[in-house]
Amino acid sequence: MNTSAIFSLAYRMVKSNKLRTGLTVTIIAFGIMALVGIITAIKALNQKLTESFSTMGANGFTIRFKERQIHFGGGGGNSDMKVAKKGARKEKTSELGKPITIEQSDAFRQYYTFPATTGVSVFVNRNTLVSYDTRKTTPNVLMIGADENYLLLNGFTLSSGRNMNQTDVQSARNVCLLGHDVATRLFKDNIDKGVNSIIRVNDIPYRVLGVLASRGSSFGFSRDNLVILGYKNIDKNFSNNVSSYTIAVMADDIRAVGDAMGEAEGTFRAIRKLNTTEESNFVLDRNDAIVEKAMNSLGFLTVTAKVIGMITLIGAAIGLMNIMLVSVTERTKEVGLIKAIGGKRKMVRQQFLLEAVIISLLGAFFGIILGVGLGNLLSLLLNTSFVVPWNWVIYGIVICTIVGLLAGLYPALKAGRLNPIEALRYE
Repeated sequence: MNTSAIFSLAYRMVKSNKLRTGLTVTIIAFGIMALVGIITAIKALNQKLTESFSTMGANGFTIRFKERQIHFGGGGGNSDMKVAKKGARKEKTSELGKPITIEQSDAFRQYYTFPATTGVSVFVNRNTLVSYDTRKTTPNVLMIGADENYLLLNGFTLSSGRNMNQTDVQSARNVCLLGHDVATRLFKDNIDKGVNSIIRVNDIPYRVLGVLASRGSSFGFSRDNLVILGYKNIDKNFSNNVSSYTIAVMADDIRAVGDAMGEAEGTFRAIRKLNTTEESNFVLDRNDAIVEKAMNSLGFLTVTAKVIGMITLIGAAIGLMNIMLVSVTERTKEVGLIKAIGGKRKMVRQQFLLEAVIISLLGAFFGIILGVGLGNLLSLLLNTSFVVPWNWVIYGIVICTIVGLLAGLYPALKAGRLNPIEALRYE
């Protein structure tokens, strides 16, 4: 009997035991689904992170008073960190580092001589209320203080109006830029009408200079639900809500980023009045390292997926082995008949091994399809392209093949050792 005939016989036997095969396939499929599904979702998250931060430029970096915290959610599209309330800040200053003040930010821009574009920004809050005539937003608008370079340094573009200029920022004028969602809420379909209109930001009147082009959503939260004021104006009207300023730097040449960061650290250490023996009480964050940090923070999910998948597959292997042992017992007479008419021990072993492998691969097939489908539900939510983790698809097939071989090995050996005469007498 050749290999194709043995395979055909093994397939018919698997097909004839639908209930047992179905239960085992389901268990294996669940393990592979968990493994592939979580990996697919992580790849979708990584893709979204790359898209979200790619506009910031690989030749840029920021100076912060503590390391950037990666949060999945929270809205707004602001990349600045959440900060403590003013009272709590006094208790945590030594733990978090010394916040960067507006004076230190201005001093850095004055004394930093490296050929680069610099900018100052500050996170204010995420509960701002913006109104125009009788229309108003819900109190969940993100308020940011910034300078004239903020749009360039953070990948924003204008759909109408103009950007803030240096005079607007330094004179602390009551002017602002509106995110696309805020402009749509206040001015409906005619958002261009918003330019030069007088709106109220937390009951303070501001003139709208421009409306930002839409950037869509990130992780299910809009990046257009924001209002940008001049950082000097923030210091004048909302200073109680400010904790620490952020300084952004974009080098003219990507090859000079290392030198730019070195000079920036030296300049800011002098501004912070640190001596040579003291460690820097601030952090330099390179933009292209943000994605890497975020991806690393997802590493525990990969480990979790592997653990869940392996535990499930071990259980499935034990179940498959028991089913194959029961099958050997039920088919003792059949094995005896095959041997009596000249069938060799090797052929019997191959048949039972092939049955175990077929069941495992069926589990892998359905598990991969379900895993990729479930994982891409997140891609659909995040509005990213369809993701298929081909490496883990191949790993899943290989793992299930190994599981099938290991689970079927003992039953196959047992079937191969059966005495044909005693097998034919078996009741």
